[in-house]
Amino acid sequence: AARFFLLKILMSRNIKLPAELSLESIRDTAERIQPFINRTPMFHYSEHGKDWQLKFEFLQRSGSFKARGALNNILRLNSEQRDGGVTAVSAGNHALAVAYASSALEVNAKVVMQSTANPFRVSRAKAFGAEVVISERIDTAFEEMFRIAETEGRAIIHPFEGYNTLQGTATLGLEIVEQSKDIDVLLVAVGGGGLISGVGAAVKQVHPGVEIIGVEPEGAMGMTTSLEKGEALEKVEVNTIADSLGAPMHAPISFSVCQQVIDRTVLVSDNEMCQAMAWAADELKLALEPAGAAVLAALNGPLEKDTNNRSVAAILCGSNIDSETWSKYVSRGRNS
Repeated sequence: AARFFLLKILMSRNIKLPAELSLESIRDTAERIQPFINRTPMFHYSEHGKDWQLKFEFLQRSGSFKARGALNNILRLNSEQRDGGVTAVSAGNHALAVAYASSALEVNAKVVMQSTANPFRVSRAKAFGAEVVISERIDTAFEEMFRIAETEGRAIIHPFEGYNTLQGTATLGLEIVEQSKDIDVLLVAVGGGGLISGVGAAVKQVHPGVEIIGVEPEGAMGMTTSLEKGEALEKVEVNTIADSLGAPMHAPISFSVCQQVIDRTVLVSDNEMCQAMAWAADELKLALEPAGAAVLAALNGPLEKDTNNRSVAAILCGSNIDSETWSKYVSRGRNS
């Protein structure tokens, strides 16, 4: 009942986005980062009575959507800030994106990653030339990032907060409306909220009637709880295999936009994400990480009846996972 109530409130609200997220600003950002990103394809899946337009953002440089925000942040630094280098904190995808963006723009990067980060992401970040600092917990990882920024004079590239980050993710929303046929509903995986806020800001300005649904793991439902409480949670309990959706908190700028653009949220279990990874491998021949398959878990699970006879778009946001872990999760999906 509470979630239905939330849906009705949000859908009746007039959207008043800040100037930083105007369509003009988003288009300027798209032009700014264009030389360094891929315009990822939209794939039309129309089997078994389904009508899905899937945005293959896992084909983005660095393997996830995070490259967009990282690039925009670094490109907006002045020459002195660039010379001082950058730092970031991440479960993996953001660190990898900052490493890629720093390499592309010839900026020194030091990234803090959790000890639980997928080894593939750690090795890839190092391959791009970033110095990687390992932290035992995500909360201490944020503390370490702030310490590095202060003591070494590095600029912080936040994983999901700030208008530069949201402008970057908004370019993905702009691509979706440019590439897709008319859509009724758009599914976006939610971690800290930086993806869905930026994408939602772009999509809602072009097609206000599109229903935007956030997909969260049951073990990291911070956005759902924040929306129901009406304030960004400063601490989120995280227990999910989708580590890139396990943000430990939410932040004011991205959350304020989320309040305006998210129509509702839906939760998926770890088993459902594993099943979706297996489905993606069998049906689409794709190797997705749990976060990248979360929207498919929702479409094949709790939203299956809801999305029948509706034109659906969904973002497959990442595929940064090693083959051993991927195989383990796919096997789990097939046996659950």
